[in-house]
Amino acid sequence: MIVSRARRIAALSALLAFTAPAMAQNNKDPIADFYRGKTVTIVAGSSVGGGLDVYARLLARHLQRFIPGNPAVVATNMPGAGSLIAAKHLYTVAPKDGTHIAIFLPGAIFEPLFGTTERASFDPTKLNFIGNGNSEAVVCITRRDAPVQTYGDVFQKELVIGATGPGSTLVDYPVVIRNLLGAKLKIISGYKGSREVSLAVQQGELQGICGLGWSSAKLQYPDLFEPSSLVKVLALEDVKPHPELAGKNIPLTVDFAKTPEQRQILNLFYTQGVITRPFALPPGVPQERVAALRKAFIDTMRDPELQADAAKQRTDAVPQTGEELQQIVATLYTTSPQLIGQLKEALNAK
Repeated sequence: MIVSRARRIAALSALLAFTAPAMAQNNKDPIADFYRGKTVTIVAGSSVGGGLDVYARLLARHLQRFIPGNPAVVATNMPGAGSLIAAKHLYTVAPKDGTHIAIFLPGAIFEPLFGTTERASFDPTKLNFIGNGNSEAVVCITRRDAPVQTYGDVFQKELVIGATGPGSTLVDYPVVIRNLLGAKLKIISGYKGSREVSLAVQQGELQGICGLGWSSAKLQYPDLFEPSSLVKVLALEDVKPHPELAGKNIPLTVDFAKTPEQRQILNLFYTQGVITRPFALPPGVPQERVAALRKAFIDTMRDPELQADAAKQRTDAVPQTGEELQQIVATLYTTSPQLIGQLKEALNAK
């Protein structure tokens, strides 16, 4: 029997109508479905205008385009205790569904390993790192009229510097140099963030600030290398030179180590310079969402629009992937107890 063309078309249409819902179901993106219509919050563990805040808001302006489902993305602040408040909130309180991200100072990752028992109440290896916004140098900056004119002077004369709270680079970096190498650093802590410390330096309330990220230093002191600048870079707190500081006769603090053992301890401590802008999710987030946000993060950070935005703000954005950062943190927590003990002593000695 010959089936008419009209009947064949009708049969095909019926078949397509029957299979279309099933095909649509198979093609659904569960990640996009989850994020569509939601809001992703990025919490910066610093005050507004600080280095972490700059990176949180930089990412927030561009991340929406790269997360499936295109959720709204907002940045907020949770300063205090060298970012430990934000890190602990992420670990214990924040929703574990992939809608809350935090960026905190590297000290929040190192504190449970190197710090006191009272502050070590969470396990950074269980966080889900989605990436690092930048690996950068850390510097010590002083007023040009300070009594300390070279870094060698800090072993002979007192330098009054400002800091935030325990666990922050502004506290821990100078504390280690003071306790390990004997530098005469008087640390005035309790400032809300690096921006507030820098303002106090500018007003003459303090003589300097150490443990300051290079990206923050460039933002807060844009005329840093001008002869008329109020401040200057006293030292690079690292184990290797930084390209932007090359040729400016800025010493490395590690070169003031008096023994091979002191140098080894500083090498371990300065590992945190590799992960100065870490972004993480809480433990327990479904791994498919972790993977999606890791991809969205690295795609966003490498996007030409974000890079142009970063350049406009004079901010460096040389990211690492979440997988790389997760491995660095895991390896860090396998360091020998002997070396950890020596660094703990340097960090916690009064």
